[in-house]
Amino acid sequence: VQLQASGGGLVQAGGSLRLSCAASGRTVSRYPMGWFRQAPGKERELVAAINWSRSSTYYADSVKGRFTVSGDNAKETVYLQMNSLKPEDTAVYYCATRADLYGTLYYTFRDYDYWGQGTQVTVSS
Repeated sequence: VQLQASGGGLVQAGGSLRLSCAASGRTVSRYPMGWFRQAPGKERELVAAINWSRSSTYYADSVKGRFTVSGDNAKETVYLQMNSLKPEDTAVYYCATRADLYGTLYYTFRDYDYWGQGTQVTVSS
């Protein structure tokens, strides 16, 4: 399974970006997904997670109210809409998924089996 994250870039504070995550070798529908980020010198942290049916979501406190995770099963893609971006959101963002079907929400990087290559998000002040 290969995940491809895209949509990163350079944006000014207060701006928006939408990240996308698609898979090759397998579908993303019916599997739980997570978005993580890692800034230089910091640990990888969970930003948002979504369950297999896309009915439940989780957000880190630092992004709650600004980021939205969603899935389009017809397009086999999961998205992370990021609004009101702040300089502290600057990081490499990764999407991840699990090997087993119909999972719920998962909160640590050890819970995920497959990872995308990451996409850089840079927010200027």
